[in-house]
Amino acid sequence: MSPSAAPPADSPSDLQSALARIAALENQIASLKLQQSQPQSTQQPQKADVSLEDLPDYVDEEPPLLHTTSADAFETLELKVYAYSALSDKHKHTLYKRPVMNTQQIMDRVKPIIDDVKTRGDAAIIDATKKFDGVDLVETAHVRSSPTHTVMRAPYPAEIIARVPPETRAALDVAFDNIKKFHEAQVEWGVSSVETMEGVSCSRFPTPITRVGLYVPGGTAVLPSTALMLSTPALVARVPHIVLATPPRRDGSVCPEVVYVAAKAGVEAILVAGGAQAVAALAYGTQTVPKVDKIFGPGNQYVTAAKLVAQNDFSCLVSADLPAGPSEVLVICDSTVPPAHVALDLLSQAEHGADSQAVLLTVGADDAYVARVVRAVQEEGAKLPRNKILRESVSKSYVVRCETVQEAFEFSNGYAPEHLVVNVRGVGVDVVAREVKNAGSVFVGRWAPVSCGDYASGTNHTLPTYGYARSYSGLGTGAFLKYVTVQSLTYAGLKELGKSVIRLADVEELKAHGESVRVRIEGGEYD
Repeated sequence: MSPSAAPPADSPSDLQSALARIAALENQIASLKLQQSQPQSTQQPQKADVSLEDLPDYVDEEPPLLHTTSADAFETLELKVYAYSALSDKHKHTLYKRPVMNTQQIMDRVKPIIDDVKTRGDAAIIDATKKFDGVDLVETAHVRSSPTHTVMRAPYPAEIIARVPPETRAALDVAFDNIKKFHEAQVEWGVSSVETMEGVSCSRFPTPITRVGLYVPGGTAVLPSTALMLSTPALVARVPHIVLATPPRRDGSVCPEVVYVAAKAGVEAILVAGGAQAVAALAYGTQTVPKVDKIFGPGNQYVTAAKLVAQNDFSCLVSADLPAGPSEVLVICDSTVPPAHVALDLLSQAEHGADSQAVLLTVGADDAYVARVVRAVQEEGAKLPRNKILRESVSKSYVVRCETVQEAFEFSNGYAPEHLVVNVRGVGVDVVAREVKNAGSVFVGRWAPVSCGDYASGTNHTLPTYGYARSYSGLGTGAFLKYVTVQSLTYAGLKELGKSVIRLADVEELKAHGESVRVRIEGGEYD
């Protein structure tokens, strides 16, 4: 795409992270450095939120290369191989980094689309879909059996759902049941209470977000799994109003499998649009699209940027789930694992897009084993229909040879992968729970490929990428809930606690705070 080109509709192979938070931190660091280089003024300096001394003194430093492995498949595929023992902290920091993109350029393209949807509503969605997707929502409305051009409403046409083959329905039903069961276990309804001191009771109870928007990437791809991962926990959380947005296919239709999932999970409306225009419609609302309170789901760089723009606009009061960028996997294995198993664990995430990354950490394995894995990558990859994408994504991947599993966990925690595969003899869930600090979702043992979590084991595949597993969890039922706290005091409890409250209010010079307690205590007890 040329710099002046319009952003395309969403596609899974385009998934990238809009690095707004990283850019903000870099700007803050640059500002601090500039401030420290200026002459000191006579005015008292303001305390900075971040001290330069608190930041790691990391400068990109290329780690020492052990060697590269290469082969003829994938037009001479090469994987860089490093030895953990030769890596300094700076070397590791370099390897932890993901590809960087021009965030400001993306934001500049997204903002006019959002403004247009805010101003013109449905008309802007129709125009943007025709421009970016090549689909006329007006002319193709009959394909969706929909009375409106932009939105399908429940109950959805039976003829669309009937296009889902019985075998596919059965697979979706198994996935739905497992996802539902796992996410039901994550929440306890009702009020939980504790008496913090005599006469002072503090409570907490969950309540669902009223309206949520679920973004399901699509266009040329079929992604009912993402529809399942977003709508099922929303159903479990008892969200009253669920709206799903997904791009139309070339003929203006919506993927029947996505419609089937939407009907099963109680989605009340499907917005037939993708990209920034869909996010804007969910965030601000249009003539036919209900405004939501929170937006969930992965998407390309324009979708991610639009979510950031919307949640930073206080006028629309919308929040977003978590940063979603290129898919990634880190595999820890020993030489007892068949190379084909390792290769396909790597390829299954690398095939998502050219910016995906796959990292292999071997434990106690020699060069011969690494070579066999690379040979398996080339042989298995050559069979896959997305081998053009794989050539690009695998070129960004690498191998680190570790001597112990502790070294592998240390490196993995620094990398903070979206998906972590731990396939080492004798290492089970108990060890993983003790050693893993940063990861989106972990797959333990011989028989737990990432694909199970991607589709049907029950865990959620909406996970933090790009290293955000350091500070974000994967999507769960709690993301669709708010927790309200309650406090109830007796008169005796207020008399005792009030002494501390009044004193702290005086310290902070907030007189009314203290008086609201004092007047009650001095007024005496009453019914």
